[in-house]
Amino acid sequence: MRLTEQQINIIRHVVENFAGNNACVTLFGSRVDDTKKGGDIDLLISLPERVQHPAELSAKISAQLIRRLEGRKVDVILSAPNLKDLPIYAIAQQTGVVL
Repeated sequence: MRLTEQQINIIRHVVENFAGNNACVTLFGSRVDDTKKGGDIDLLISLPERVQHPAELSAKISAQLIRRLEGRKVDVILSAPNLKDLPIYAIAQQTGVVL
């Protein structure tokens, strides 16, 4: 996994601030592969409760992480009981690493 401990702590802190401490954060995509270089940070945030404004929540988390991670591009996907189940969820859960 190509994230530092400091980056992981920042991600956890920001997600908890916006989504609560029951949110589960999974890193997936190229950052999971130690043989690759560069790439954005792809996160699946799984929530146990319904999300009222999912686009707003994911945008706020992504924007805050981009600021805190010095401009590194961060893509945030939300999973919650009231959101449509997308194929990317299965990919992220199968290939990702829980932070």
